Amino acid sequence: MPYTVTVRDHLMVAHSFTGEVFGPAQRLHGATFVVDATFGADELDADGLVVDIGRATAALAEITGALTYRNLDDEPEFAGTNTTTEVLCRVIADRLAARAAAGELGRPTGLTSVSVTLHESHIAWAGYSRPL
Repeated sequence: MPYTVTVRDHLMVAHSFTGEVFGPAQRLHGATFVVDATFGADELDADGLVVDIGRATAALAEITGALTYRNLDDEPEFAGTNTTTEVLCRVIADRLAARAAAGELGRPTGLTSVSVTLHESHIAWAGYSRPL
């Protein structure tokens, strides 16, 4: 994929984890993430774009907005799931992929991938990439 476009937002959640490996994070705690969503394409569309940046930014904001200021432990869709940074990357990527497939990003075909990176801090982040 020679072409990429990245848009950015942020996400603030509360959650806890199950399992000794998580130490004190087993208790309820807050997390604030910077979220980068990168869209890939092998070729530009007829307008010279990978994706419409405005539509991609709006889609990401709607997805992060639906998760922000929530205790993810209370959300039925996450029941029994440790909402780790990696898991949240996949959830956001899958939601963006669904919007891309529906043509909501200004390009109905030709996108090849979406990658999501959640930055927990300036020294730690995780990511998830998937084909489209």
